[in-house]
Amino acid sequence: MPSATVRGRFVWHELMTTDTQAAIAFYTKVVGWKTQAWSEDPSYTMLVAKGGPMAGVMILPEDAKAMGAPPCWLTYIGTPDVDETAGMAVELGGKIVKEPTDLPKVGRFAVIEDPQGAVFAAFAPAQGPMGDGKPTPGDFSWHELTTTDWQAAFAFYQKLFGWQKTESMDMGPELGTYQMYGWKGMTLGGMWNKPKSMTGPPCWLAYVRVPDSKKAAETVKALGGRVVKGPKEVPGGDWMAQCLDPQGVLFAVHSLKPVAEKPEAKKAAAKKPAAKKKVAAKKKVAAKKPAARKAPAKKAVAKKKPAKARTAKKRAVRKPARKARKVKRAASRRAAARPKARKKGGAKKRRR
Repeated sequence: MPSATVRGRFVWHELMTTDTQAAIAFYTKVVGWKTQAWSEDPSYTMLVAKGGPMAGVMILPEDAKAMGAPPCWLTYIGTPDVDETAGMAVELGGKIVKEPTDLPKVGRFAVIEDPQGAVFAAFAPAQGPMGDGKPTPGDFSWHELTTTDWQAAFAFYQKLFGWQKTESMDMGPELGTYQMYGWKGMTLGGMWNKPKSMTGPPCWLAYVRVPDSKKAAETVKALGGRVVKGPKEVPGGDWMAQCLDPQGVLFAVHSLKPVAEKPEAKKAAAKKPAAKKKVAAKKKVAAKKPAARKAPAKKAVAKKKPAKARTAKKRAVRKPARKARKVKRAASRRAAARPKARKKGGAKKRRR
C-alpha cells in the first residue's frame, strides 16, 4: 500500500503521441533527457534525467483516439488509494475517463476529468516516490491549470489531494487572478481562468526545468516545433517559454533567474581588457626599438678590507718571518764563534 506522503505530489508524466521516435528525438535535444526502455514493455520509452526516469513516451491508445483525444502530456498526481480518489472525484462533479487499473510492479492508476474538463491521472505507485528536493534540470518544476473557474477547480483538487493556497497575483481585468497552490509548504504551480481569446478545453500544462529557456526555445524552432508564448521573464526573475512539439503537443520550459555578477567582478572584468591593451602596446614599442648593445661585463672587484684588518694580517704574517731571521742570525753568530774557540784551544795545546 503506498504511503500517505505520496498524496498531492506530481509523481509521473506521460506523453501520448502519434510518432514516438520523432517525439523522443525532439525532447532529448530540447530538454537533454536520456532514454531507457521499460523492462515490462520495450515499446514504452522512459525519459531519464540525472535523478532518474522523469516521464514516459507511448503511442496514443486507440480508445483515446476513438474518444477524440489529441496527442498530449498526461500528468499523474499521487494518492494512497486510487479507487477512493476516483469515487470522490465523481461525487465532486468529475468523470472517470479510465477506470482504476493495475500496472504490475508499478502501481494502480485511473484517468479522471475534473468538473471544468481538464484531464489528469490519479496514481498510487507500488513504491514510494523519491525525496522532496528542489527540481534540477530535466525535472518537472511547475504545474499550471488553465481552466474556466479556478476557484471551483481549486476546491475540487483541495478535497482530492489536500492542496493549499499560497501566493496570488493580479494579472489585470482581462486575465484576473493567478492563484498559486502548494503541498506541505512547497509551491507546486498555479491556476487561472483562460481568456476568451484562448481556444481549447481546460488543461494541465507541465513545465520542465532547463538550463536556459531562450536556448531551449531556439532549439524548439530549429527542430520543427513552435514557440507560442515567450521566452519571457516572469515575476521573480525566472524565465519560461510555452511551445508546441512537431506533433502539436503543448509543453513548457522553465529556467531559473540568471545569477547577476557582483559589481567588483564587473569592474575587474572591465579592467582586464585595458590591461591587456597596455601590455600589447608596450610589446609593440619594444619591438620597434633597436636592440641595445650589451655593456661588457665588469670584473668583480674585491672589496678592500679595512686598514686595521690589513695591518693585523700583515703583522700576523711578519711575526714568523722575524723570528726566523732572529734564529738564523743567532745560528750564524754561534757558527762564527765556534772556529775562534777552536783556534784558541789549539794554540794552548801547542804551547804546552
